[in-house]
Parts: sequence; structure tokens; C-alpha cells
Amino acid sequence: MSILSFPNRGPWGKSNWRGNASGYIYKSLYELLKPTHVVEVFSGSGTAGEVAKELNIPIVELDLHNGFDATSMSILEHVGHETDFCFGHPPYSQRIIRYSGHVWGDKEHPSDLSHIEDPDEFFDQLQQVLLNQREATRRGGIYGTLVGDTRKNGQYISMQAELIARMPQNELKSIMVKTQHNTVSGRTKNYGRMRFAPIEHEYVILWEKSGGKLHAALASVTLQNDRRVKGTWRSIVRQALINLGGSTKLQDLYAAVAKHAPQQNLTNNPNWQAKIRQVLQRYPTDFKNKERGTWALA
Repeated sequence: MSILSFPNRGPWGKSNWRGNASGYIYKSLYELLKPTHVVEVFSGSGTAGEVAKELNIPIVELDLHNGFDATSMSILEHVGHETDFCFGHPPYSQRIIRYSGHVWGDKEHPSDLSHIEDPDEFFDQLQQVLLNQREATRRGGIYGTLVGDTRKNGQYISMQAELIARMPQNELKSIMVKTQHNTVSGRTKNYGRMRFAPIEHEYVILWEKSGGKLHAALASVTLQNDRRVKGTWRSIVRQALINLGGSTKLQDLYAAVAKHAPQQNLTNNPNWQAKIRQVLQRYPTDFKNKERGTWALA
């Protein structure tokens, strides 16, 4: 069941609530995971809750429009105990659908994710929500989210890739692709001026809590991202040597990297030349010191 496709949203929840997901998504997840208790973050129209009640699964429904702010309030403390399955279908940033002051309420709420313009700030807040969900999940339980990628002003933003990178890699258990039906782009079919196909899919991402406190999970994320940074520097140095014919003096290698690296990267890392020397010495299977001050591909 890695591909989910439900053209109809079903009889659950409020059909006029913009952006709500098909109830069949929740029904499939409940039947797959068989939770004895569920917490739904961003409950919105109440779809997840109605499906759970139909299946006789106890559920706690949380949403900003009902007074619960998942970015600053403890889910675990609010519920009072850990849950088997803590799931959420968050709003998107960049005002794709604005909720507070539009779908509900008479003014914008300062914690409403749908009003965030900056993608980095949005992901910081959404990571906070996922960590909050993880804290409320029992060991061996599942926490997850339903998100889709976005494109604005020609920039493609991969929400699922960003969130996966921000959460413990060892806890990731499943990614399911959900087909979106009745989208605006799908209805118009006006692809003539588009270089790339419209986005008509979302992702269900599920993690299994492995145990351990929050600081251990954050340490795991820090280590995996540190490994990515080290791997990136290794690739940068290797490509620079390839461009220079496979062998060059260290000063020329510095110049080649500086020429192609974004200036802010070098400004933010004043020790970037030391980083290059460190990479050259750390990977003897990739690089060799031919003579003093000269390096080559191994």
C-alpha cells in the first residue's frame, strides 16, 4: 500500500473545509496500524475523528482553531498519556490556503503555519510539531504527517525531503504517495506554458518511536546532518580536483573552491580552507599528497 488513491473524500468531516484530506486515508492508516488510541494534530474539519469513532478507536483531536497550539503546547501533557498513533495533516506555508481569518476566525492567529511566508521558518515550526508528536507517542508507537511538495515563483520546495532530514533517520518506517484528485492544475490541464508537470501528489510519512528522550533524538539528527555536511565537502573537493585535471597545488585548489562556492558559505565558515585540508587528509582512498603542497585524486 505504498500508493494511495481515493477520488472521493467520503462522508466524514466537513466537505466545505478547504484542504481537508479524504477520510479513506485515515481509514487505511487505522486499519493498517491498528492503534488502540489516536491523537490527531491539525484536526481541521474533524475527518480523522469521525473515521476513528466509526471504527471505535478513542481519539483526541487537537487544532489551533480549538485553542491548541502544537508549536508551543505539550501534546503529551494535554492528552495525559502516551498514544499509539500521533498524526497530523498540517497547513502549507506561503499562504496557499490561509486558515485563521479566512477558513475560521475573524483575524489571523500568530501561530498559524499557513501564514508563514519564509519556507525555512515554516520547516522550523513544523519540525517542532513533529518532535512534539514524537514526545506524545509511546515507544514502538507511530507518529507521522501528511504533506505535499509545493512550487512558487519557479522554486520547487520538497516538504517531505526537508522533514525527513530533520527527524531521526533510524525511526523512518514508511513513505506512501497519495494521489491528489480534483486539483486546480488537474482541472485546467493547461500545460502548454509549463516546463514541468504540475504537483498532483502528497506523502504520508510515518516514523516509529524507538525510545529515548528528546535530547537523544536531537543528537541523532545532528549527527546525521553533520555526516551530510562532511560528505558534501568531500564531493566539493573531489569535483574541484576533477575540474583541475586530477592534480593541483593546494593554493589553486582553494581558488577553485572559492570561485564556485556561494560567498555566504565561505563567510559563514571562516575556516573553510582548514576544512579542505581536513577533507584531503581524512579520505586517503580519494586523495593523495603527491608532494608538499600538491594534491591529486587517488
